[in-house]
Amino acid sequence: MKINFTKMHGCGNDYVYVDCFEKEPERPEEIAKAVSPRHFSVGSDGLILVCRSDVADARMRMFNADGSEGRMCGNGIRCVGKFVYDNGLCKKTRLNIETLSGIKHLSLSLDADGKVDSVTVDMGKAEIGEKGQKVRVLGREYSMTRVSMGNPHAVTFVDDVKGLELEKIGPLFETNPAFGERVNTEFVRVIDKNTLEMRVWERGSGETFACGTGACATVAAAIVNGYCACGENVTVRLLGGDLKICVQNDMRVLMTGGAEKVYEGVFEYAYQA
Repeated sequence: MKINFTKMHGCGNDYVYVDCFEKEPERPEEIAKAVSPRHFSVGSDGLILVCRSDVADARMRMFNADGSEGRMCGNGIRCVGKFVYDNGLCKKTRLNIETLSGIKHLSLSLDADGKVDSVTVDMGKAEIGEKGQKVRVLGREYSMTRVSMGNPHAVTFVDDVKGLELEKIGPLFETNPAFGERVNTEFVRVIDKNTLEMRVWERGSGETFACGTGACATVAAAIVNGYCACGENVTVRLLGGDLKICVQNDMRVLMTGGAEKVYEGVFEYAYQA
């Protein structure tokens, strides 16, 4: 089977995107695992299918590198907006995209050539869970703030993010029984009330260059912990670039960031028996 795809990224959070307006492939979880390895395949954080929707302009299905289907991806949905507009699937600069976390509303900004270069997404309301939950990993106790952005996050504030051995501690947070399910974990250094530095361990993918829902959860957690304020733009510095996050008084979150096309290609895949 030959699959036409587009490689795209938002702040370095990269996925393989497939136009599924005519037909969705069978067993996409297998394809996600096949396209993701960095040295043996296309290389990505996973697979995103851009599908028809009965209730919105398009529907996004995202699969992590391990084949598990995720509910939402903030960087991914910005690229879906660019994919839909630039490919003529829906020529509107305000799009509604269906996800497993509900319908998300996108506002597209165009460059001088009429292509999408940045997207603002209404991510919905951040739901604050337990604050100050104590979790012990490798002999150290961390204070976590639980946040849901339609997918689960655990945010902890630390003095240094660059020196973290994330490849060691990340999996221990992801599968920690204290959270009841696999969780995305954000490690955050507060620079000032409008600037945060963050690294993220995403469930199913490991450390990624950026996580849109994670950046949103991070700012919401910073507000409830007194580091930032509602209604103000906060820059979240990620390994792959910056995102602008504004959490409104009702905890509704607006996220703005870039979306970039890298290249197009054809992936040949044979289903395993």
